[in-house]
Amino acid sequence: MDSAKSLPVAVIGAGPVGLAAAAHLLERGLEPIVFEAGPTAGAAIEQWRHIRLFSPWRFNIDSAAARLLEATGWESPRPTALPYGGELIDNYLAPLAALPQIADRLQTGARVIAVTRQGLDKTHVRSRDETPFTVRVEHSDGEIRDHTVAAVIDASGTWSGRNPLGTSGLPAIGEDTAADRISAPLPDVTGRERAAFAGRRVLVVGAGHSAANTLINLADLAKDEPDTRILWAVRGATAEKVYGGGDADGLPARGQLGGRVRRLVEAGKIELHTGFGISSLKNLDSGVMVGAVDGRTIEADIIVPCTGFRPDLDILRELRLNLDPAVEAPTELGPLIDPEFHSCGTVPPHGAKLLAHPDKDFYIVGMKSYGRAPTFLLATGYEQVRSVVAALAGDQDAADTVHLELPETGVCSTDAGTSCDVPATVGKASAADQGTVGCCTTPEPVLVGFPTGLAHGRSGIN
Repeated sequence: MDSAKSLPVAVIGAGPVGLAAAAHLLERGLEPIVFEAGPTAGAAIEQWRHIRLFSPWRFNIDSAAARLLEATGWESPRPTALPYGGELIDNYLAPLAALPQIADRLQTGARVIAVTRQGLDKTHVRSRDETPFTVRVEHSDGEIRDHTVAAVIDASGTWSGRNPLGTSGLPAIGEDTAADRISAPLPDVTGRERAAFAGRRVLVVGAGHSAANTLINLADLAKDEPDTRILWAVRGATAEKVYGGGDADGLPARGQLGGRVRRLVEAGKIELHTGFGISSLKNLDSGVMVGAVDGRTIEADIIVPCTGFRPDLDILRELRLNLDPAVEAPTELGPLIDPEFHSCGTVPPHGAKLLAHPDKDFYIVGMKSYGRAPTFLLATGYEQVRSVVAALAGDQDAADTVHLELPETGVCSTDAGTSCDVPATVGKASAADQGTVGCCTTPEPVLVGFPTGLAHGRSGIN
C-alpha cells in the first residue's frame, strides 16, 4: 500500500468479519470505507435472527471491535452464553456499527457490483501492484459510483449465493420459474413466517443442520397446525448422516438433534424421500411438482432449500485470483477445508500469507474465504482480518504470527448452507431435546455437527 497510503481500504460487507476488519484498520491508523448491500449492518444475519449459534459469545466477538466498544462503556455478554442471531446483532453488531468511528465510514444500501484495478483489466501487468483499486458500487438511490481505494477486503459472505436445488451443481429445470414457491434457506416457520407454512405441504431439501432444524421446527408448528404436512427429500440412499449416532454419539447434542429427527420420521410426522435427486420443478395451480432424476414426483406448496451456498465471484472477474478448483477458496486454504475430508477444529491458523491472491492487497476473508465449504467459524474470520490488516499496515511479523485455538473436534456442520456457528436447535424444543445446546451450559463451543471426514483435509489421504 506504499503508493496509495492516502486512499482508504474498502471493506465489502458489514457483517461480523467486515466490521472486525474496520475496527482493526482503525487501530492501525488506516482509513476504512465499508460497503454493505443491506439496509443495516448484519443484514444477512437479520434473516436468521431466530437461530441460535453453536458457539458461545467468547468465540463471536472480535478483540479490536471489543476494544472500541468497551471505550464507550459497553459490557460484553456472558462469554459462555450461546447467542441467537438476533442477539448477535442487537448486543454486538448494532452497537459497533453505531460507534461514530464506524458509522462515519459505513455506507449501507451500497451493493458492490465490480472490483478492478484503476484503468487496468486483468490482462494488464505493467505497474499493476502499484495501481489503486476501483470499487464500483450501486447505491440505494440507484446511482452507480466508482470509489478509488488502496486495498480491498472482501467480507461479503455467501448468504446471497444459495446453491441450486438441482443435481450436478445446476438449477433444476423450471427452478427459476418456480421461485415464488421456494423460501429462504432458514425460514422462521414458527414465528415471523408462520403463515406461509401453517397448514401447507412443505418440502425440505437437504441433509444438513439447516434441514434438521427446519424439520424439527415444522414438527412443532404441526402440533398447533395439524394440517401441516412435512416432506423431506435427500439425495443419499439413507438419512443416517443426519441421524448420527443417537445415544451412542460421542457428541451428545449431535446425537440428540439427529435422534429427534429420526423419531419424527419413524413416527410418521415427517415423510422421508431418499435417493431423491431433483431434476425439475413445475408450477401447478395447487403448488409445485418436484420431479426426481428417477422419475418420482412430489407435490408441495412450498420448498425450503437447505442445499448450501457458494461465493459470488462475478464481482471479482477483473481481478487476478488464485482459487482452489474444488471449493473456490484460496488455493492453499482449499485442501484444508474441503468438506469431503476436513474436520473443523483441525484447520491450522491462517492469515494474510495463505489468503493472498496474485492481485496484491486484495483479500477474501470470512465465510466467503471458505468458498463452498461450510465449516467456517467466526473466530477464524477475526484472526484472518487481524493478520490481513497487519499486512496492509506493513507489519509483516504480526501478519505472519497467527494464533487460533479451537476445540480439536471443531464446531462443525456439514450442512453446506451454514458456517460452523449456525444453526443450533431452537424454537419449542424441550430442554431434553436441546441438551447441551441450551444457553449458558458450557464454556466451550457446543459440539454439534455431523462427521466431516479426515483430520487434516485432503492431505489426510496422502
